[in-house]
Amino acid sequence: MTDPIQILREAVRTVPNFPKQGINFQDITPVLSNLNLLKLAVHQLAAPFKESHITKVIGVESRGFVMAPMIALELNASFVPVRKKGKLPRETYSVSYNLEYGSDTIEMHIDSVKPNDRVLIHDDVLATGGTAAAVENLVDSSGAEIAGMAFFIELMELAGRSKLRNSDRIHSVLHI
Repeated sequence: MTDPIQILREAVRTVPNFPKQGINFQDITPVLSNLNLLKLAVHQLAAPFKESHITKVIGVESRGFVMAPMIALELNASFVPVRKKGKLPRETYSVSYNLEYGSDTIEMHIDSVKPNDRVLIHDDVLATGGTAAAVENLVDSSGAEIAGMAFFIELMELAGRSKLRNSDRIHSVLHI
């Protein structure tokens, strides 16, 4: 029997020195461009949360937008985008944070997540944990419960998990 994790691991490409010198970018586009691999990835991301009564799946701009709506459909939940500052048209919660090669600000519509929601946060990669911690803060602003966090790739040497309050509820498909 073929190991689905190994199949996905073999499809991801490492691109050295992108987006800048010293960064090894994990390119997931080979997974996204193959229907069978995409279905496999979404299934692997959603499976641990099937019985968690998730009401909203938050996808983080930009690559988190790709699979988060599909995860939401698989979990019978809604999709909520978290975007870079200035991209959402209505009133937002906003959090600034540092990441491995700079800083950023993300926002979420104030009315998109309610206190009675059970939220799954999704992004493609957990690296230093800065973005995920910022999303935790956005969800805290809404009063909703974080039921889990799902990452396609976790970069183990950067120890991003250690910076997250909900580290016990993290599921990463690939550990690199």
